[in-house]
Amino acid sequence: MSSYVADPVYLNGRYLPLAEAGISPLDRGFLFGDGVYEVIPVYSRQAFRLDEHLQRLAATLANVRLTDPLSPAAWREVVARLIAAAPWEDQSIYLQVTRGADAKRDHPFPPSTVPPTVFAYAAPLVTTPAEIRAVGVAAITLPDLRWARCDLKVVSLLANVLARQQAADAGCGEALLIRDGRLAEGTASNIFLVKDGVLLAPPKTRLMLPGITYDVLLELAAAHGQPVVVRDIAEAELRAADEIWMTSSTREVLAITQLDGQPVGNGRPGPLGEQMWQWYQDFKNTVMRKG
Repeated sequence: MSSYVADPVYLNGRYLPLAEAGISPLDRGFLFGDGVYEVIPVYSRQAFRLDEHLQRLAATLANVRLTDPLSPAAWREVVARLIAAAPWEDQSIYLQVTRGADAKRDHPFPPSTVPPTVFAYAAPLVTTPAEIRAVGVAAITLPDLRWARCDLKVVSLLANVLARQQAADAGCGEALLIRDGRLAEGTASNIFLVKDGVLLAPPKTRLMLPGITYDVLLELAAAHGQPVVVRDIAEAELRAADEIWMTSSTREVLAITQLDGQPVGNGRPGPLGEQMWQWYQDFKNTVMRKG
């Protein structure tokens, strides 16, 4: 066990220590990034919206023509066993499926006799420290150079990695990706804007990966009567926003207070973001912690 991964991990039907887990160097996930993944937040040892996460995993597998190696019931058993064995009350369960290891490196799919590689583990779920949340983070904008199926949760994330590193090199917490003059998302987050009291969100298309947290925020806004518009957001609107948030299960609702070296709004976390964060905490404590 490490500080970030609990023992045991799950690998191809076995539960074993991380140090003993290994795959073939010919695995297509290693050679081609030919695989998919899913990340499930766990609160008080309850997996949040597990069915929705497994449905998203199944949809991604189907879109890349990779047969789901486990039934929903079997996936739930794997998740439950990893949660129970991990030492943390709040966790992040990582699931990954690759197309397996053929006897050679070749682009076409391997024979159907080659089994997929299935890997899963539990890690601690660490959210943004209060001192960072109080001041927000800086971000940069970059051209979105990724492929045209960003809605699929695949392991080939090199474009995201390079963009995120460019943000890190600039001392920023995220890179916001712009395609054809419109906001897509962050490298590992969904992005929301506030303008004149209205919450703006990019629509679900093939050019962004809609997170479960994205859905939760829209639900919370509707439940509390907060005006919301879901539509394409032009880059000029992004730069003129009163507030910008980055959202994910780990960042929850985190204000971006500086964009490309310029303040967002007054350069401090805005009132609607603070309100949404509080709604999110209330929802987490009353709903998420019950599964």
